Amino acid sequence: MPRFRLDIEYDGSLFAGWQHQADQPSVQQAIEQAIENFSGEAVRLRAAGRTDAGVHATAQVAHADLAKAWAGDKVRDAINAHLQAAGAHIAILKATIVPDDFDARFSATGRHYLYRILNRRAPAALEKGKVWWVPKRLDAGAMHEAAKVLLGRHDFTTFRSTQCQANSPVRTLERLDVSREGDMIEVRASARSFLHNQVRSMVGSLKRVGDGGWTADNLKAALEAQDRAACGQVAPPDGLFLIGVDYV
Repeated sequence: MPRFRLDIEYDGSLFAGWQHQADQPSVQQAIEQAIENFSGEAVRLRAAGRTDAGVHATAQVAHADLAKAWAGDKVRDAINAHLQAAGAHIAILKATIVPDDFDARFSATGRHYLYRILNRRAPAALEKGKVWWVPKRLDAGAMHEAAKVLLGRHDFTTFRSTQCQANSPVRTLERLDVSREGDMIEVRASARSFLHNQVRSMVGSLKRVGDGGWTADNLKAALEAQDRAACGQVAPPDGLFLIGVDYV
């Protein structure tokens, strides 16, 4: 059976996350239904990242096995047609046949996330649901400097959900940059893999540095505590985007 790689973008606002839910809409379920509608095949997708409720993606990757070696453009267009008919805020950007040993999750060598903070007195209007609105002025420079203490290989117990199912809390954080452009603060994070809620937990703690509640030393102490209770506020899902997945 040919294996297809799907490159996907979606607005996570209307979904309970990527993964199947018993009684709530998921991105995975919507795409699987669209595939079944056009091909007649019931498939199960595997994705590079199981994003949470409200989290968006501009570059999610998933794979599915289909019985027929359809042309990639036909697969893309057919899935999109059914997604559009269902009113789903999801688009298949590209569909390509890949080797049988390609696995969207386990073949990935890196994942990249962007978190956006709208930092101004006025709330979001055009980008509501796509940013975390923080009206108090944040010091993005201080946030960037503090972020350096989280780089490298650490036990990130403090910055993972108590519901995280990963076997180990140890991860290697390759990038954590904070920058400001006008009223928008962007936090970019890269690693081979992340723990459940890790990015949102780190962003929430960096926000405390930005508003003067914490220093870089406080952030370092939180990391070294290896205790979820030491984490700052977990940032809301609205501002988080999966923006890239690396493969060899």
